[in-house]
Amino acid sequence: MKKIIITLNLLLTTTVLVQAQNNTQKPNIILIMVDDMGYSDLGNYGSEIKTPNLDKLAKEGLRLREFYNNSICAPTRASLLTGQYQHKAGVGFFDVNLGLPAYQGYLNKESLTLGEVFRSGGYSTLLSGKWHVGSEDQAQWPNQRGFDKFYGILKGASNYFDTKPLPFGKTPYPVKLIRNNEELHPKDDSYYFTDEIGNNAVTFLEEQNKENKPFFLYLAFTAPHWPLQAKPVDIAKYRGKFDEGWDVLREKRIQKLKESGLLQADQTVGPRDPEVPEWSKLTYDEKQFWKAKMEVYAAMVDNMDQNVGKVLNELKALKKDKNTLIIFISDNGAQGGFNSYNPLGRNLVRNTGPVGTSGSFDYQEQNWAYLSNTPLQQYKNNMHEGGFSSPFIAWYPSKIKAGRIDKGTGHIIDLAPTFYELAGINYPKEYNGVSTNPLVGSSLLPVLFDDASQVNRDTPLFWERAGNRAVRDGKWKLVSIYPSYEWELYNIDTDRGETNNVAQQNLGIVNELSAKYFDWADKTGVVEYSKFKLKTEVMPGGSPLKK
Repeated sequence: MKKIIITLNLLLTTTVLVQAQNNTQKPNIILIMVDDMGYSDLGNYGSEIKTPNLDKLAKEGLRLREFYNNSICAPTRASLLTGQYQHKAGVGFFDVNLGLPAYQGYLNKESLTLGEVFRSGGYSTLLSGKWHVGSEDQAQWPNQRGFDKFYGILKGASNYFDTKPLPFGKTPYPVKLIRNNEELHPKDDSYYFTDEIGNNAVTFLEEQNKENKPFFLYLAFTAPHWPLQAKPVDIAKYRGKFDEGWDVLREKRIQKLKESGLLQADQTVGPRDPEVPEWSKLTYDEKQFWKAKMEVYAAMVDNMDQNVGKVLNELKALKKDKNTLIIFISDNGAQGGFNSYNPLGRNLVRNTGPVGTSGSFDYQEQNWAYLSNTPLQQYKNNMHEGGFSSPFIAWYPSKIKAGRIDKGTGHIIDLAPTFYELAGINYPKEYNGVSTNPLVGSSLLPVLFDDASQVNRDTPLFWERAGNRAVRDGKWKLVSIYPSYEWELYNIDTDRGETNNVAQQNLGIVNELSAKYFDWADKTGVVEYSKFKLKTEVMPGGSPLKK
């Protein structure tokens, strides 16, 4: 009898050890996303801003020329977290309920989050930063949607030095800072939010190290989303760095992008924005006003990079850096519009202190967003390339060839199938008794590991948000901007600047892609935007109406 018991114990111990070994051999995955940062705002994408930690990842990893998001905060996060087009996930417009399933403003149960799927596959699931895909009911919060640990904000924006309501519009916008379902009330000016996002991520990794399983960390920075608030020590680094103005600096960025290979020699660049004044024609006082904004914005990006460095250092200290995939992206292009434009006849953003301080509720505005989105045209919440193009960095030592730059043509819906394939997790057809929406993206693994130049997909990519529409199929891009319903057609292989609309010369292609768009829209739950009769687009985390 004793021999049987000893044998059973040995078998049980061996099974546990094998399971632990299998778990630890699975790759860890870190997904980093920043907020409202333009295509060329990183040092390794041509910027003047110092981002040494992300530059290191780029030098040792892969950068893509073409990677797409959904042009604005909540819809991007809905697709990122579920691998669905945002309407299918329930966030077709924003994190507000417009009364239809595709526009309920929070993630539906049919669309599984990265947290839910990774947890089902034996991973620890960690989230530090911004959620923005459901806040009204605790059932919509991160800990209830698959994340073991969560620190951050539930909605679209907050101060960086305190949790005071944002003085936005007629009604102050409430801010809830949460750690694992508990609301936090830190003292004013006792912290800087970007630092706390990084610090909590490090703490989560330290705690997770006690478990015999791999981890998935979603590091969702709010920087450099408004309000423009930064630490004085970081702002000081950029005094005088933007004295040349957006026109000269844009040309310098274009040159750096060409030298790196991110902008190919035969590619067009976006035309000069006629709404942006020429820097040389500004008065001295106007230049001082505008320089201060970009100095703070740069400081916010710089500090974000510092906190990426904290996570990288922790990863190395835990000796997990050799078996971790890191992906870096932005949720949309830099934000256009002007504070001076006020369609409702009141101050929608009220500054109570100088730019950079806790009393600043300012943002970059279109003049500097024009620089941030170099070499593309247009801005956040627009389906031209500047609105929904993201920098993309992938790093995985010994797995991804160092220093690669490729085309990619990836989309945020591709990340979920990429991660699950890498982790060896089968996406459930049913979860907690609910039939799940199938994944619609394509795996990026051939691009990451096999030197494929771009994603191989069977169907075009589609977009719709607030009446703005787009289709990408091979070299062709079809786009229309609300309230116009006139399609534009561009050959993105040679005209990513979207300078030559060839729709009239290619009506057959326009009709073909248009038919595919409407078929997709019908299947995905897209509703004609004008039917919602919304009065304004201005909301926290979103974009003010353009001038």
